[in-house]
Amino acid sequence: MKDIANRFTENPLLSPADLPPSRDGLEITCLLNPGVFQFQNKIWLAVRVAERPKQIENSISFPILTEAGTIQIIEILKNHPELIATDARVINYQGIDYLTTLSHIRLLCSEDGKRFYEPENYPHLVGEGILETFGIEDCRVSLIEGKYYLTFTSVSPSGVGVGLRTTTDWKTFQKHGMIFPPHNKDCAIFEEKINGLFYALHRPSSVDIGGNYIWIASSPDGIHWGNHKCIIKTRKESWDSKRVGAGAAPIKTELGWLEIYHGANEFHQYCLGAFLLDLEDPTKVISRTETPIMFPKTNYELSGFFGNVVFTNGHILAPDGDKLTIYYGASDEFVCGATFSIKEIFSLLKKV
Repeated sequence: MKDIANRFTENPLLSPADLPPSRDGLEITCLLNPGVFQFQNKIWLAVRVAERPKQIENSISFPILTEAGTIQIIEILKNHPELIATDARVINYQGIDYLTTLSHIRLLCSEDGKRFYEPENYPHLVGEGILETFGIEDCRVSLIEGKYYLTFTSVSPSGVGVGLRTTTDWKTFQKHGMIFPPHNKDCAIFEEKINGLFYALHRPSSVDIGGNYIWIASSPDGIHWGNHKCIIKTRKESWDSKRVGAGAAPIKTELGWLEIYHGANEFHQYCLGAFLLDLEDPTKVISRTETPIMFPKTNYELSGFFGNVVFTNGHILAPDGDKLTIYYGASDEFVCGATFSIKEIFSLLKKV
């Protein structure tokens, strides 16, 4: 495999100790998977902040949101016979799945794209209502006709779906509820209408028939979606053999819509690859990389809250149309940055 990422020497750009927790009694466990956008001549990150109470010996404790928006702390003894805690991210207690952390989205900005800070008077985006009691995660941002579309993973005991909020100023938001019901995530909306329609990549999942594949859908208004089609599947005995999912909004190039996506194998190693869609009909896949363009190899990518992971849902394209800066989560704990050459990515694409 050939890793073509040029990692920032400043990596990790953000670690859990760099931000204060949202409230007393919680600590930040992970900063990860930021959505990325440009606003007021700055680069902004919509960072997923995952929190939980400080852990004490012989027990597991985690927060959940109530329907009223208050936080409830659940504490379970590690030796409880009805506890299954083999995954750092999810536990099962008395037959019910819970997340070990509660996530919200926090806004950070930077003048140089490397040193980020939390500006004043911008809200935290938190879970609201019965479909977000386990928090909101992994925000993707698309700018369409002057309006920012924020898609994110909404998590609750009822399942994992895609929520949508829109804004023009990042201080006031219109909430559109869940636009893709469970089980679905990894939703990236194209930043341009095609033949008058919105398009989005998304990832429904099936535990029996089918798999964790990338689909595409269209919409007349960006809220109500239909005409679903499966376009990218996992590949046996490959780096993306177990699941695939979209990164950020596809990039418009002369040759087609270029999408950076993540794939994982049976060992839960997450890498990045790319595929190209037809400009006029993005349901048609033109080409795809056979090998990853980036895989975990540094200490901060190999070790962390959930190691062996590089995962992106945000990027910035330079005015030259070739330099692509990707912001990514490493080991489900850190926020990092890397640059790529679009031309070099194209050189690795193979027709399908």
